[in-house]
Amino acid sequence: MKATLEIHNKKIEVDFSKPLDISIVLKDSEKNPLAWYLEKPSIEPVKMGDWTGKVSEGASVNFNTIQFNPHAHGTHTECFGHISKEFHSINESLKTFFFLAEVITVTPENFREDEIISEEIIKKALAAKSPEALVIRTLPNNSKKKEKHWSDSNWPFLHEKAALFLRNIGVKHLLIDLPSVDKERDEGKLLAHKAFWNYPENPRKVCTITEMIYVPEHITDGAYLLNLQITSFENDASPSKPVLYKILE
Repeated sequence: MKATLEIHNKKIEVDFSKPLDISIVLKDSEKNPLAWYLEKPSIEPVKMGDWTGKVSEGASVNFNTIQFNPHAHGTHTECFGHISKEFHSINESLKTFFFLAEVITVTPENFREDEIISEEIIKKALAAKSPEALVIRTLPNNSKKKEKHWSDSNWPFLHEKAALFLRNIGVKHLLIDLPSVDKERDEGKLLAHKAFWNYPENPRKVCTITEMIYVPEHITDGAYLLNLQITSFENDASPSKPVLYKILE
């Protein structure tokens, strides 16, 4: 189903029958991605006395309780409330859900004992573009990211200057295929988070960071329409389902 939309005074055409889902499925499995030293999520039927909420065990419905952590167990979108002393909810921060986005692919560079995504790498990949939303795919890239256990891996991260650059060019929604834009063990500095959100000086309250996405190889670099879907949680972060639509020429 093709449709013509006007976003920020720009008309684009997309085909809504061809969504490109870049979220990772959350499941009760050892193959669920993990981060931050937590075990896998659990999805289990409720048990009350001799009743089990499972049709295959005699109940009339399946009635499961799900236990998970948005930051550790899959694709999630967070607001600046993730790092603020005061409570702020992603449900209050994200009020619109369609954005013009650019997908870029980057290779992190070695820096001492780490791998970083530098300002120079981002600038080169963007080639002077300044999208409202930016989707970063890191190399190497394969489907194992959808079930990777990230704890104690010292994953690549976004350098503070790169995050500041993205803020300065007007990127409001940042999506990345890593568990965090910051270093796994950084003594709580969270330099990239703080630079992107301009926290605590003047927090960008409507801006979001989405982590642990997966961008398969068949999605090429370029311009897309992003539909950023969240659950209506009153929490700093929510599991999310970012979906891309190719902008037609």
